[in-house]
Amino acid sequence: MSEQVKTKIEKIELNKVTHSVRAAQAVLQYGVGAMVDFPDQTLVTAAPEYWSRKSRIYDDRFAKALGVDYFALPTNIAYSRFPEWYFCPKCRRFQPLKKWVAEYRKNAKAKTLERDENMVEHMQCPKCHQDLVVARIVTVCERGHLNDFPWIKWVHAKAKKPICGNPELKFKTGASGTEGLEGLSVSCSCGAIATLKGAFDKDCFQKLDEDLGTNQFRCDGHHPFRHTKDKCDCYPKTVQRGASSVYFPVVHSSLVIPPYADKLNAKIEQSKAYDDCMTIISDADPEERNSIITRRLSKWVDKIALEIGAPSEEVKKILIRKWLEPIPEDVDVTSIQYRVEEYAALAGEVGATSSSFGDFSREEMDISEYNLPHIKAISLIDKVRVVNALIGFSRIQPAMTSNDAGFVDVKEPDTRWYPAYEVRGEGIFIEFNQEDIDGWIEAHPAVIKRASRLNHNYATSFIGKNHPRTITPKFLMLHTLSHLLISQLSFECGYSIASLSERLYCAEEADGKKMAGIFIYTASGDAEGTLGGLVRQGRPDAFPRILRKAIANAKTCSNDPVCIMSRGQGRDSLNLAACHACGLLPETCCEERNAFLDRGVIVGTYENPEIGFWNDID
Repeated sequence: MSEQVKTKIEKIELNKVTHSVRAAQAVLQYGVGAMVDFPDQTLVTAAPEYWSRKSRIYDDRFAKALGVDYFALPTNIAYSRFPEWYFCPKCRRFQPLKKWVAEYRKNAKAKTLERDENMVEHMQCPKCHQDLVVARIVTVCERGHLNDFPWIKWVHAKAKKPICGNPELKFKTGASGTEGLEGLSVSCSCGAIATLKGAFDKDCFQKLDEDLGTNQFRCDGHHPFRHTKDKCDCYPKTVQRGASSVYFPVVHSSLVIPPYADKLNAKIEQSKAYDDCMTIISDADPEERNSIITRRLSKWVDKIALEIGAPSEEVKKILIRKWLEPIPEDVDVTSIQYRVEEYAALAGEVGATSSSFGDFSREEMDISEYNLPHIKAISLIDKVRVVNALIGFSRIQPAMTSNDAGFVDVKEPDTRWYPAYEVRGEGIFIEFNQEDIDGWIEAHPAVIKRASRLNHNYATSFIGKNHPRTITPKFLMLHTLSHLLISQLSFECGYSIASLSERLYCAEEADGKKMAGIFIYTASGDAEGTLGGLVRQGRPDAFPRILRKAIANAKTCSNDPVCIMSRGQGRDSLNLAACHACGLLPETCCEERNAFLDRGVIVGTYENPEIGFWNDID
């Protein structure tokens, strides 16, 4: 483990009106480690250990898979001040925040200092009284570090001068403002001056070190969200502050299914007594936890049972399952087996009725009323709870799991929870006939060739090199159909496309269970859930028409014939006949980040119209 230096932290109260984000944003794009542009300054979301208030979320299955005790919704988030470099647009002085604050404290009136000692409300130049402007560029490294651009080192190295004793910088732009990086210059009081030309070049810092015979431009190893610095021998990369490559959140989601969705289970989790117990358990040493639970179990059972008015024996069974049942060694939130459990619940293989299950309610429809080919069953999920947890992030390149290079865990090893938010909504689960899919693939070798083309493109991509997988024609068909249905359902039921999400269930016998299903659900809703508009579209008098319209819409695209004849488009050429005009959705809707889509396997192509799986639908 690398040596780590922790800096002193001073907490400052922020204006809640100007410094606020939605709960979902605090887990997604503005999660731990991300830069957030507020009206007056740019801040980095701090590690969860610094959050003063949070609302706990429980999902035993999900928590055990991720190795934590619970999740938490942020209600009072801490931020770190970063980037640290600001300039005055009038006098052009350019210096770190600590120097601005020192100057501010020296010149501000006593009453002003009483109200705003740390220059939070008055982010202005003490001399010019102009709003300070944060630096536009930062540096990131492949290990997830985020640093200020080395302004002082850069200007002196470029000017081939040694760093002076008291560098005072000025940041200037060209007269017309259209000169690009050559028009942005930094000068020092010692006479050194340099433009930003070459700052974004690949390996620019390594080349500078080689030219100068120094070792001063390596990564500083800074984690602003933790207030720590690691030893790092990487050379960083210069990026715009708002570039997408600065922050890639790693978010996992899970459906709360029976028996974890039981009403009694929910009552237990909502009780104050249970919260108190979880605090004791989470604070205990891992080696002592089981003995503490065993010793206090009877007392805790009685306390919780009394608070919620439930039989002690029933409460005890649930608490034993939660706290004392061993965790399977192969449990993994990204595994096929984890999805198999959800598939079984959605397909009705795990019994659940509306009366006994508070967060999961399922109604199986009579499939004969739909008169649709290839569909084995349709289930309407009137109530479902989905937990979305932020476990880490990466920079420069996206990480898929915690084992990837560059993955940074958002919490410390001894912290027993992850930031998360939950959504209560509804959904439609469609299970497809496996024999029909197998027969279609066997009868049309062309669909195997199309999948092989995508597999080749994937294998040569950055993610594919680290996460080998095989994209099957079945997966292509299920995923593309899911996107087409989401677009049509949004039009029919009134939900925005971004408020719907997909969950794909695709596996073969070799994976442990053969699965072919799509779950489309509402990804936005309050504590009471949603109003049933999506489920209504899954009934026999509506869904057949929606499916037929979705298939009909897939037959043409405004970008045809270019789109339908494509041999690879989109990110890393991971789509065939699918573009923004026909098959792509907002990325929050898609499990695969808008990859592995092809209308050709749905409706066929110009050369092979017969290969479409849904060609036989009227």
